[in-house]
Amino acid sequence: MSDMIEVIIDSIRVHLMTPQRVVVLKQTSTERYLTIWVGPYEAEAITVALQEVEMVRPLTHDLIKNIFTTFNARITRIEIVKLHDNIFYGNIIAEVDGHEMRIDSRPSDAIAIAVRAHVPILVHSSVMDEAGMSPDQDMPETSAPPSKEAPAPLSDDANERLSIFKDFIDKLDIDNPDKDKPDEPSP
Repeated sequence: MSDMIEVIIDSIRVHLMTPQRVVVLKQTSTERYLTIWVGPYEAEAITVALQEVEMVRPLTHDLIKNIFTTFNARITRIEIVKLHDNIFYGNIIAEVDGHEMRIDSRPSDAIAIAVRAHVPILVHSSVMDEAGMSPDQDMPETSAPPSKEAPAPLSDDANERLSIFKDFIDKLDIDNPDKDKPDEPSP
């Protein structure tokens, strides 16, 4: 287990253009981060557990935790053990009758269970070396300003729909903004 690095959940972020979410894990001993893309349901399951929101009925990850408990299996940790073709692989580690069991799991599901079971999240050092990011090292020293490209030309249909705004703007008298204000009474 000496090849494992402990992390904590730093945040869960939303990608504005897709329904995807990203879980940001922070190494406990340094400023190094690992980001893992997850689906919206898994992100919600993690968030609900982090915020300790009480649900009327158990969610799927609550059910899984309850099954472990019912069979006297104690979840001890979760591990993110491999990165292959941009896919992370994980395990739920449980102890049953003194024996350690490794259960294959998507990291997103394992993280949702770890939060509920209050167990550590560990990442194999090779995964962290390959995909981890450090703010100081991964930022370019000098960054060029973003290039400004000309916008793509609008279609005739789009031009027609926007013409109402063009007509409105053309009627504005920008050079004389007080022209349409009523005269104010003198004191």
